[in-house]
Amino acid sequence: MLSLLTFIPLIGALAVLFTSRAAARWVALLASLLSFVVSLVMLLRFDPAASGYQFVESLAWIPQFGVGYKLGVDGISVWLALLTTLIFPIALWASPGAIHEREKEYYALMLLMETATLGVFLALDMFLFYVFWEFALVPMYFIIGVWGRPRKLYAAIK
Repeated sequence: MLSLLTFIPLIGALAVLFTSRAAARWVALLASLLSFVVSLVMLLRFDPAASGYQFVESLAWIPQFGVGYKLGVDGISVWLALLTTLIFPIALWASPGAIHEREKEYYALMLLMETATLGVFLALDMFLFYVFWEFALVPMYFIIGVWGRPRKLYAAIK
């Protein structure tokens, strides 16, 4: 469930790149809303009385260094994931008034940012957390640098 939640926006970002400019916003919004629905299902299945992480997914990634693909949620991260999947559709819905150029790229980068943010909140392996954290810098750099306001390049580099 957590991998699905994390990578729905990534699949949506790829779909946005192959759609028309007019449909890009709706595809992005649909992907983001779908991840919100998955996070609601996760919240409903979450047992607050249980201790430890829930919905844990684990896969050996670089076993010689003890690095793995491990996702899970606890009482805080379940709410952070839900909040993330709630805020991104709102941001995508409100974007058309401010975004007038390169809309497809903007929506794809926003979905990549959602994937990275969810990965940060759901990662249980420190290396995986670092990968998602660094991955979040790439879409944020372009979002700030291309669609930012005055001194946007200065802000993006800082």
